[in-house]
Amino acid sequence: MNYNDYNTFIKRKVEMNMRLVVQRVSEASVEIEGKINGQIKQGFMVLVGITNDDNEEIVDKMVNKLINLRIFEDENGKTNLALKDVGGELLLISQFTLYSDCKKGNRPSFVNAGAPDMADEMYQYIISQCKKEIDVVEKGIFGADMKVSLVNDGPFTIVLDSDEIIKNK
Repeated sequence: MNYNDYNTFIKRKVEMNMRLVVQRVSEASVEIEGKINGQIKQGFMVLVGITNDDNEEIVDKMVNKLINLRIFEDENGKTNLALKDVGGELLLISQFTLYSDCKKGNRPSFVNAGAPDMADEMYQYIISQCKKEIDVVEKGIFGADMKVSLVNDGPFTIVLDSDEIIKNK
């Protein structure tokens, strides 16, 4: 590895990326303070992790990938249908713990998660972009203590990382 490759490698390692943990569900809900805040039938329950490096351009690409993921079965049993194709719904849950760092000690650090004001702004932007494409978009409340319930259909879970998605565009 030459010096320039090494610098690129080090730079890539310190940059953080948006993460979406996508779970194909037959139903899902989020409860806050004993009340159902969002509830869906067939679709995706998505845990959303945001860092300080995220912006609207990254969100737009991630939302496009999310809503076009073909992970529902067609008439031949092949995973070939997207959320829109099956009339699927979305439940979006902000989850800063996707950026937990457990390298030192046993107590996770969350310094890699986006600053609350900025992360909430990006979370609201994700919701608004999804609503432009999907009829039913439910959500949790940013920063709230939430109880999430779901029936994972498959199970089928995919982690989308913005670094991988944007690199391939």
